[in-house]
Amino acid sequence: MALAGFRHRLLQFLVGVIFLRSAPVVISLPSPYLYPSALLRDFPRMMENFRIFAYPDQPWNSSGFRPGSPAALFHASLMRSRFLTLDPEEAHLFYLSFPGEAGPRSIARSIRSLRSELPFWNRTLGADHFYISEEGIGDSSDRNLVELRKNSIHISTFPAAPGRFIPHKDLTLPSPISASTPPSPKDSSFRFLAYYDGVATDHAVLALLDELRKVPDVIINSGRPDPTKREQSMSACRFCLFFYGLERDPRLGEALKSGCVPVVVSGGPILELPFSDVLRWSEIALFVPLRGGAEEIRRTMDLASGETHARMRATAIQASTLFRWDLPESPTAPERPHDAFTTVLFQLWRRRHAIRYVRWGERSSSLHARSDF
Repeated sequence: MALAGFRHRLLQFLVGVIFLRSAPVVISLPSPYLYPSALLRDFPRMMENFRIFAYPDQPWNSSGFRPGSPAALFHASLMRSRFLTLDPEEAHLFYLSFPGEAGPRSIARSIRSLRSELPFWNRTLGADHFYISEEGIGDSSDRNLVELRKNSIHISTFPAAPGRFIPHKDLTLPSPISASTPPSPKDSSFRFLAYYDGVATDHAVLALLDELRKVPDVIINSGRPDPTKREQSMSACRFCLFFYGLERDPRLGEALKSGCVPVVVSGGPILELPFSDVLRWSEIALFVPLRGGAEEIRRTMDLASGETHARMRATAIQASTLFRWDLPESPTAPERPHDAFTTVLFQLWRRRHAIRYVRWGERSSSLHARSDF
């Protein structure tokens, strides 16, 4: 009986081994989202309930922003969206539309006018207001600019101007991505290791790029190619290099969509990445200190090979859908959820409860929660 039982268990073991060897390898994909269940629950609520009041005497067009820029796209999307309300009493947030070229004095006059003519700014000292500014608001002794910078939500293009961005309060807008179909997550026909096509001016970055040019399977382009060539190059590479804070308008979304895992090289702390409230960036990008040089970058990419790269690539392609700007075909057409515009709105929606009061002459702020949380 004991021998028969042993033979039976041995047969089960051998069958299991044969099955495992013949079964396909399945890579378990993590979610690219920080809180998938909360996103699934709260996004529809935001789409249904979020209301924004835009002051009627503000410009209703995007002529003040660079044509085609993320700021212009967001402004145009908001101005034609159903999220706007004509009743300020039902608004969760208030939108301040400053012309793209407006200077500090002009902005201060606008805030001063709002303060004296309407009650909404004084209720929270601007904490339930948001505005778009590509350059941000610098230090100032004017109380109107102090309250705007410290209290209101600043939406900036990515990356934000140094010293003019407050993490966890302010937001960044991603660059738009093309409408072409992303590659299949299963496609692994890579001809090169890494790709870079930014416009670098920092001496440390230029020296590092000179080192990387010596690596045969790394493509370093001077200047930006046309979008089609960039997409083809990104799709042929495992990794795409970006230098945080040292280049303007990095194409992170294009890299994600192309399945080119971003390698973000930084010379200091990273204050903000696009959709940092929503995306789990550690699952879709690598982060390397600039001081490590080309050797550290190469080592980091080599370690993230094989199954790790395949998982990150597939997750990156999934996350790239948030970087699309899907403008409605008509003013009456509903907005498409989970594109760049509605995801920025979702981040604003999450901030509607946090109210910071910075009064004139105060150095710090107190944090309060709205009663409608």
